[in-house]
Amino acid sequence: MASFGHGTLGNPPTDSTLGGQSSATQASCAKLTPVDIIGRVASVLSIIMYVSYVTQIANNLDGHPGSPWQPLAAFFNCVMWTLYGFLKPKKDWPIIIANVPGIFLGAAAFITALAH
Repeated sequence: MASFGHGTLGNPPTDSTLGGQSSATQASCAKLTPVDIIGRVASVLSIIMYVSYVTQIANNLDGHPGSPWQPLAAFFNCVMWTLYGFLKPKKDWPIIIANVPGIFLGAAAFITALAH
């Protein structure tokens, strides 16, 4: 049969003519579920939250301690998101990666605030 761009005359385009992805894969990549959106927003917020602890840890160690309670809450938040990412049938690596540092920085901010 003659070829007219994608596929052949009378035949639908193949995966290779669609950039290696099936139309179902392309559709699922374009449509985010509410859970996907919540997970991505939570990842960004976790990163913003735990990066701020570097300054608080330095202040704590310099003898100007901050409150220990917010870092403790962040620690538990990051633990929960990390567990969520690990316990899903297909591990959610962006969630895990975004929250593991928060576990350590939240704990460090909490401990250094108490040890003033």
